[in-house]
Amino acid sequence: MTAYEPVIGLEVHAQMRSRTKLFCGCPTEYGAPPNEHTCPVCLALPGALPVPNEKAIELAVQAGLALECEVETHSVFARKNYFYPDLPKGYQISQFELPLNGAGHLDIEVDGETKRIGITRIHVEEDAAKNIHGTGSTAVTIVDFNRGGTPLIEIVSDPDLRSSEEAEAYLRKLRDLLMFIGVNDGNLEEGSFRCDANVSIRPVGQEELGTRAELKNINSFRFVKKAIEHEIARQEGVLQSGGTVVQETRTWSEAQGKTISMRSKEEAHDYRYFPDPDLPPVVVTEERIEELRAALPELPEAKRERWQKELGLTEYDAGVLSGHPEIAKYFEEATRALLEQSGTKAKAAGKKVGNFVQAEVLRHVTTDGLEALFPVAPTAVAELLACVEDGTINGKIAKKVFASMVETGTGPKVIIEKQGLAQVTDTGAIEAEVSRILEASPAQVAQYKDGKTNVIGYFVGQVMKATKGAANPKAVNEILRRLLDER
Repeated sequence: MTAYEPVIGLEVHAQMRSRTKLFCGCPTEYGAPPNEHTCPVCLALPGALPVPNEKAIELAVQAGLALECEVETHSVFARKNYFYPDLPKGYQISQFELPLNGAGHLDIEVDGETKRIGITRIHVEEDAAKNIHGTGSTAVTIVDFNRGGTPLIEIVSDPDLRSSEEAEAYLRKLRDLLMFIGVNDGNLEEGSFRCDANVSIRPVGQEELGTRAELKNINSFRFVKKAIEHEIARQEGVLQSGGTVVQETRTWSEAQGKTISMRSKEEAHDYRYFPDPDLPPVVVTEERIEELRAALPELPEAKRERWQKELGLTEYDAGVLSGHPEIAKYFEEATRALLEQSGTKAKAAGKKVGNFVQAEVLRHVTTDGLEALFPVAPTAVAELLACVEDGTINGKIAKKVFASMVETGTGPKVIIEKQGLAQVTDTGAIEAEVSRILEASPAQVAQYKDGKTNVIGYFVGQVMKATKGAANPKAVNEILRRLLDER
């Protein structure tokens, strides 16, 4: 039986975070009533002419820079001609021979191995409208033109991916990067980040590519992975049974758990691309490109590396805390505030804040695209952790205080005072409690004297229970060992 190798290339369509459409002033806000955000330009009424959106072009340049692309100073919009209800003009304004961004790359990591995935191009185009298909014998298709004309970048990868795992890793990292630089909101549910996957297989060792199928408009990482896996298995089955894989467009049916044929795949010449006569060439000067490069925020990979070096985070912790731009911002603000409020060193502060944010804060965080809702301000978390640092409370009590902060919206110091949660640091009071517990625990004292020093954990637990967790753990341990050794 012949062994086959998958060859996968991805085309990602990412809506750019521009308030208006690519060639008109209609808003791009999601969720409006059908066909409310339309005008003569995006409805292609006679005599209406497109005017390019400068902000969208600059966002596309920044996407290219972040992905190490060759940004072109001169690019051209073209007409991509095909007939479908979601294109009122009968063509889509896109780019073909002269795109804004040329070759680039994105490095991914799968199973501990780093792999560079080439990017063929990133071009700018307008989104199509949204078709809503009815069902049943009298079903009709209705079209919502609100989305039509929304500015997109299409990021076309080289056919460098060899598994569904690599494809998923690529998509996740690409989405994170676009979100961090503010180009895309990463909202898969609303369709602002979606993917077409070109999948083919070939005998292992063969250089020539096999016939590909294009899997269209998949807006879930899980579905992309499942669709690619099914398509690889389907094509293997076709070849092993003596058949021939045909070039076609397919879609993923989650209900049926398989890819389904939609139509034969068009080639570039079928679209009859030609430069749009209504639009002049796009010119971006070298000076403007460098200004946009300088305006890029720190990229997520660089941020993770810096956190590991400067703040002592583990690779895992840095990955979790950089999982969303707002979470990364929250962590950095809380760490900065803790450094200002205490004498903690950077690495100690980073680890303390990182652990607390992951263990306590994130369970209360909700995200929606680029937005995130946090239970308390990062400065309040820093104030709470500063109370641990100066010995006012211990780590266990800090969790209790944080729960009250979330519930009441009150600051940590007020809660500590009102609930009497400050640590008992009076060594005389602690010593009296320790002496009482030792007197009541002769068997455990004997075990300690016999060299079973682990029993000290029992005594610590008893003291903390008796003081409702308020005793200073360090003082408890010191007094316990002294009194036990004196016996």
